[in-house]
Amino acid sequence: MEGLVEKETLRYLSEDQEDKKNEKDQTVEDKNKDDSEYDELGERKKELKAKLKHGMRKGGNLEDEEEDENPKGSKRPRGGKFNFKGFIMLLFVITLFMSLPSLFSDTNKGNLKSVSYTEFVKLADNKDIKIVNEKEGYVYGYASKDEKEGFKTRLITDRLGQDPTLLKTFEDNNITIDSLAPQQLPFILNILVSWFPMLLLIGVWIFMLNKMNRGGGGGPQMFNMGKSKAKENGEEISKVTFKDVAGIDEAKEELEEVVQFLKEPEKFKKLGAKIPKGVLLLGSPGTGKTLLAKAVAGEAGVPFFSMSGSEFVEMFVGVGASRVRDLFNKARKNSPCIIFIDEIDAVGRKRGSGQGGGNDEREQTLNQLLVEMDGFGNEETIIVLAATNRPEILDKALMRPGRFDRQVVVDRPDLKGREEILKVHARNKKFADDVDFHTVARKTPGFVGADIANLLNEAAILAAREGRDCINMADLEEASEKVTIGPERKSRVTVQKERVIVAYHEVGHALTQKLSPLTEPVHKVTIVPRGMAALGYTMSLPMEDRYLKSKNEYLSELVTLLGGRASEEVVFGDITTGASNDIERATAIAHAMVTKFGMTDKFGPILLDNTKEGDMFQQKYYGESTGKEVDAEILKLVNDAYTQAKKILTDNRELLEKITQELLVRETITGEELDLLIEGKDLEPLHKPEKEPKQEELKEETTTSEEIIEEKEVEILDTKDEEDEEK
Repeated sequence: MEGLVEKETLRYLSEDQEDKKNEKDQTVEDKNKDDSEYDELGERKKELKAKLKHGMRKGGNLEDEEEDENPKGSKRPRGGKFNFKGFIMLLFVITLFMSLPSLFSDTNKGNLKSVSYTEFVKLADNKDIKIVNEKEGYVYGYASKDEKEGFKTRLITDRLGQDPTLLKTFEDNNITIDSLAPQQLPFILNILVSWFPMLLLIGVWIFMLNKMNRGGGGGPQMFNMGKSKAKENGEEISKVTFKDVAGIDEAKEELEEVVQFLKEPEKFKKLGAKIPKGVLLLGSPGTGKTLLAKAVAGEAGVPFFSMSGSEFVEMFVGVGASRVRDLFNKARKNSPCIIFIDEIDAVGRKRGSGQGGGNDEREQTLNQLLVEMDGFGNEETIIVLAATNRPEILDKALMRPGRFDRQVVVDRPDLKGREEILKVHARNKKFADDVDFHTVARKTPGFVGADIANLLNEAAILAAREGRDCINMADLEEASEKVTIGPERKSRVTVQKERVIVAYHEVGHALTQKLSPLTEPVHKVTIVPRGMAALGYTMSLPMEDRYLKSKNEYLSELVTLLGGRASEEVVFGDITTGASNDIERATAIAHAMVTKFGMTDKFGPILLDNTKEGDMFQQKYYGESTGKEVDAEILKLVNDAYTQAKKILTDNRELLEKITQELLVRETITGEELDLLIEGKDLEPLHKPEKEPKQEELKEETTTSEEIIEEKEVEILDTKDEEDEEK
């Protein structure tokens, strides 16, 4: 028995231990589950806290966002933007809320039946109405005091007291009359309605300020209109040095002294030298005036304030003068520094040249600029650089010594300068071995730095379009012609007849140019259409830049210009409109030779016409009788040149035909190939000799001019027959 008890006891203890163990395991599982749930809850709390912080930052402080939006040094005002739409919506909601009581309130209690005036009087006579209320032109009648049911009608008079008949009816039937006051708006709603137009105007004004004049510089620009818009360029300008400027060595030398003034002012002050207050850069657009100013600041390592002349002038009086004062105050605080005013002719035009000669905003701005430039002290190292391409319209007071002490002419670069500019702009580009910058510079007379940069960019685009890794000479040739004349129009379909006429026309130019004395060498003759109207062209390549031209050179140029028209007449016996531009240029040269250059024996060295390009009126120094002689002299020069051109082409007719046939086959002939043809040599064939059909095509093209002449003769005979029939 005892053994049985012991067994039961042991079994009970083992079961109890197992239960405890299971409970412990369950407790551990529950604890782990609770821990995991607690971790998830903790993560959610962290996310909510982060979102809450972000929301508070976004709605309240805006510090982090302002740090991101407003870079260091920015003076943009902190705070949210004015929400104009929200403002209008708030006013609308308030007005609607205050109007609800009046919208849902009923003037009269109970059900009212609208009746006519006559019927209302009958109801009163029949004593169906006991109480009458009058309000706002209506009469309300009720049968009892509870006013549950009644009648209403509109008065035929303004007030009840003005209707004696109705009033007597009410008195005879002992009807009680009440006069109710008109319904009034609540006090707050009444104020809101009264002030709504003013609030709306204020809201629109704030909206306009934030919408149109939002920007940096200490808030809306409407309140900072007198502040200058000068851009202080630091790191960007410091990268530009004199190494980036080429082709204008004389201007660089002048401005290198300015850099020395800024770097070592004491060196000059010891000798009593004064630092120049201003330097005026004169030159055509694109010659590098702005680049020079940036290079000066970069070499000197000083602050650079740049501003356009047009930014001084606004529609409000006094703004320009205020901006000038603010600009020079900034410069004094950052001395030594440079102020650069681009296109100063916008604000520095001669005073008194406005409408009526009166004082205007621009003149006030100029006066303030003159005062500020006079107000520099000897200890203030501030130099004003200004650029313009119209120095003739600037005010004399602005250009006198003491304001702009130096006037630096930034001229168009010569042949050597263009070559140097090409090398500067070629630093970041890859070129093939056949590229010759000297030849490219010869092809671009009159180009400025901006034109040359554009030319190299076009060449790079052409090379990339063809899938090449570098720019070759052909790309530069094509880019130069694309910039000067226009892109090739390969898709343009030219009639064979016109193609032949254009070929003879261009060969006429080239042949007269080669066979006339004192002419520039021919670089290329082509009949490939380019640009707007060029069906073909003959390009010259000057050996060097020329600044003087003799009378004989002009006469040879006239022969060359008229060579195309002369070729058409010699070959076809007819002329076309293709020589219109040639005639225009030839006439202009002959007119200048007679009236400006004094290159005629009849008039001698006398200026007869001083009209300049862009002048509204002609400045002629001769009368009507002399004008006829001038016209006759111009006509003589042109006719002599045309006769000479026809003589050259007639004497060299075989050479004219030979070159033309080669041009029709090749479409383009270089200057070297033209020299070979004139010497009587044959050019290398374009195709392999095995292709016999090409020779037949060549023969067909050689007879094209004769066919055209025959067609012309047939047309002339047909027109004569038609005229005879009409007679």
